[in-house]
Amino acid sequence: MQTIKYRLFEPRLAPRRTKMEVPGWSGKPEPRRDGSHEYGWHCMPFVEGAQYGIELFYPYENELRVTRRDGHVILEGDFGPAPQAGVNWPPFRSFGEGFYTYQLLLDLKVADDMAVRTEPHPRFYTSPDDDVPLAVPALLRTSWWPMISFVVFKAPPEGRYHVFRPGEPFMQIVFLPSDPEFELVPMDEEEAAERELRSRRIHASRDTLGKDTVWVSSTNTVFDGTYRNIFRAALAKSRESDR
Repeated sequence: MQTIKYRLFEPRLAPRRTKMEVPGWSGKPEPRRDGSHEYGWHCMPFVEGAQYGIELFYPYENELRVTRRDGHVILEGDFGPAPQAGVNWPPFRSFGEGFYTYQLLLDLKVADDMAVRTEPHPRFYTSPDDDVPLAVPALLRTSWWPMISFVVFKAPPEGRYHVFRPGEPFMQIVFLPSDPEFELVPMDEEEAAERELRSRRIHASRDTLGKDTVWVSSTNTVFDGTYRNIFRAALAKSRESDR
């Protein structure tokens, strides 16, 4: 269990473990059955990925609309007077060509071997309007760097808008090892054979493993619960072995 400590200057950022919102950005509460439309919450790998970190909420009362015109980033929003001395105002500024920054002022203290990674909020991938802010991935070693002063976003294409709305999550932060200490090597023949055998067994048993969970969405896409059922079994087995 990792303990992440935080310090912030804007309470309305409201950092919390990322949650799937149904109804909301992760879809409507349509059951897994024939004729239903498919949504993000129907997919277990997406659900796990989407809830892996923390989400931050847009803390201002007035919405901000970001676009590009004639190659320039345009920030449309009224933030009023600066709240206190020493804070950049407005908190959003253009940055280079095609990017802009937000003065986040969030301190996340992690263990020495951990780091903080900024990412788009998962609703970026589910929005039908393509209007969700696009946070640029960045790795920060906050065990010794005491403040995330600003984060970078990519502006939308010419004529399109990304919108920050009051109370909406606008980015996600995940925590991971600070150094990617791994080596990429091909499997040996024995390992490859074992993985292939496992794959074939799952495929051959799919009708049984996915029994009573097969459904065809409104877009004629076939779904079943094979991965979800194996995941639950593996999780139960792991919990049992930990007792």
